[in-house]
Amino acid sequence: MKYIIAFLIGGLICALTQILMDKTKLLPGRIMVLLVCLGCIFGAFGWYQPLIDFAGAGASVPLLGFGNILWKGMKEAIDRDGFLGIFRGGFEACAVGVSAALLFSYIAAWIFKPKMRK
Repeated sequence: MKYIIAFLIGGLICALTQILMDKTKLLPGRIMVLLVCLGCIFGAFGWYQPLIDFAGAGASVPLLGFGNILWKGMKEAIDRDGFLGIFRGGFEACAVGVSAALLFSYIAAWIFKPKMRK
């Protein structure tokens, strides 16, 4: 049942994002930034953790979850290091995910030889 709930919640987040892309003139990059910022805001108000507890990976994998992880890392680092935690916390919390994304995108670009648009 956990897999079904994760699939439904993750699918709902993706469907709402697709509707936002189709019905507005926002560019995909701006929508991605909006999702990450919303994840930070929802995490700051304590609204996102109950969703993660309910939906698991269905809520933690989309970009909203990335924003929530940034917030959690920053909050922990501020509690531990003070003001410098604002700058360090997000990097520490997301270092593995960002590193993996960079590595796998580099490997994919190396294998598939992307062409630049003119």
